[in-house]
Amino acid sequence: MFSPNPRTVILLEVIVQDGENLERALRKFKRKVQRSGLYSELRKRRFYEKPSAQRKRKKEAAIRRERRRQRKDDKPRH
Repeated sequence: MFSPNPRTVILLEVIVQDGENLERALRKFKRKVQRSGLYSELRKRRFYEKPSAQRKRKKEAAIRRERRRQRKDDKPRH
């Protein structure tokens, strides 16, 4: 996971118990990576994104969220 301080490194680890299946340990590791947001952060940082492009992407996402929320609120209730 990335830290606000670039010099700080946060490591993810899974301790494999004696007799524990390697696939199970791998699933635990994948779950930790998913929950920490590391993979999505890596995907975002794969290419440089200009600050103006970031603002545009976030603004469009906010508009989509708002429209989705409005559609949900406008549904007739039975």
